[in-house]
Amino acid sequence: MEKEWVNPLLSDSDTRMLRVASPCGLVLFGITGDLSKNKILPAIYDLSHRGLLPASFTLIGVARPKASIPNLAAWVEDAIRDGAKTGIDETALSQLMAGFRVVEGDYDSPETFCQLNAALSAAEKERGTGGNYAFYLAIPPTLFPQVLTELKEADLDNHDHGWRRVVIEKPFGNDLRSAQELDRIVTDVFDESSIFRIDHYLGKETVQNILALRFANELFEPIWNNAHVDHVQITMAEDIGIGSRAGYYDGVGAARDVIQNHLLQLLALIAMEEPTSFEADALRREKEKVLTATHLFGNAGNSSVFAQYASGWQGGENVRSYLDEDGVSPDSRTDTYAALRLGIDTRRWAGVPFYLRAGKRLGRRVTEVALEFRRPPFLPFTDEQAAGMGSNTLVIRIQPDEGVTFRFASKVPGAQMLLRDVTMDFGYGHAFTEYAPEAYERLILDVLLGEPPLFPRQTEVELSWKLVDQVTNYWENSSRPLETYEPGSWGPLASDAMLGQDGRTWRRP
Repeated sequence: MEKEWVNPLLSDSDTRMLRVASPCGLVLFGITGDLSKNKILPAIYDLSHRGLLPASFTLIGVARPKASIPNLAAWVEDAIRDGAKTGIDETALSQLMAGFRVVEGDYDSPETFCQLNAALSAAEKERGTGGNYAFYLAIPPTLFPQVLTELKEADLDNHDHGWRRVVIEKPFGNDLRSAQELDRIVTDVFDESSIFRIDHYLGKETVQNILALRFANELFEPIWNNAHVDHVQITMAEDIGIGSRAGYYDGVGAARDVIQNHLLQLLALIAMEEPTSFEADALRREKEKVLTATHLFGNAGNSSVFAQYASGWQGGENVRSYLDEDGVSPDSRTDTYAALRLGIDTRRWAGVPFYLRAGKRLGRRVTEVALEFRRPPFLPFTDEQAAGMGSNTLVIRIQPDEGVTFRFASKVPGAQMLLRDVTMDFGYGHAFTEYAPEAYERLILDVLLGEPPLFPRQTEVELSWKLVDQVTNYWENSSRPLETYEPGSWGPLASDAMLGQDGRTWRRP
């Protein structure tokens, strides 16, 4: 009997119904940028190819003249062909491109937005969009205020006929103050219910699987607390340097770039209480409770480490130090590695340290969450028998090689009672044959459907910034020098020492 194909983007409430967007369009500011080229455009095609967008879907790209490409439609097609995961079907591609429109002009020019208004009106008549449009700001955050102001001045936020939504990419500000100012600007134009703040990590299947692992299995939740968990490690490591991103990265750093959003969101999902449902308000409420209760496990001086990569050999290549990278100030104190020691003041997690680290030019590219459990209070084995035994550890692999590994002790075959750690492993690629959508596919579709559970609310953003601001302010105003670390290593010695003061060590991913 032929296996029934089940679409992976089905709603939680009815797995028999496809989640297909109604007639609508998407206005993409920054269509010629790397994010659009590598992620957004391929994701839109994949959604369309799989029948999750209406046949009349309209894509309007807004491009500045100085970024002009002679044939933007051909450039968009090339980006789709290079990045699509579902393969190129010429009919599907032609159908999508039939709804492609271009508005060219500067973002600070009212004329650009008059042209955009005309393009939306024309698309409504020609394509039947119903006046439903999402504005995707795939542009540098410094341009957000100008674009949002012009949208309001041109009355493009008006949703008397159809809906209007705005999509904002992280970073949501550079600190608490700027995040609040950005929110003031955005909410002056759009209602909170129409604002979608994208943290693409929340669209990853493995991140969403944290909720399934915890709340769909009786095995894990009873031991998911301080009575059984010794500590938690959350790692996001990259094996590359900053490349050509100095203009963005210098002055931002690892703590602001990924800990404030990606890693603290992972912490919230790991530590939150069970929501009453997966409705947006219920899910966000539990995450906000956790972030409210999260604090440095000590002061900024002994619970945070900032460092920069040095020069050296990595992967057979002699690489430059961070301070020698093009565009980086020679006296920069920007962190390419950041580690935090956090605590959570709740009944479930009191006393359990959460260690977060993120960095560039580390041993390999990996993002994971590891829960290390307490050792049994009594072992009926001799020290010699238990010499090969470590602590039980549950590792959730976010990327790459997505899956879950559980480490436990087992007897070594033979006449003697000798223990050694072994693992049970679940890999997405082996367990499922269904198509796994990219994070941007899931999130863009949710925007068009108006479904917000996977998008952080402003309260979450501000709580995360309050925490990160404590350590960034400390390091920016401290005379304490930043440590360096060798390329291809797992960070500076100070990071090891931070865990060492608790009698713990970083695991080697």
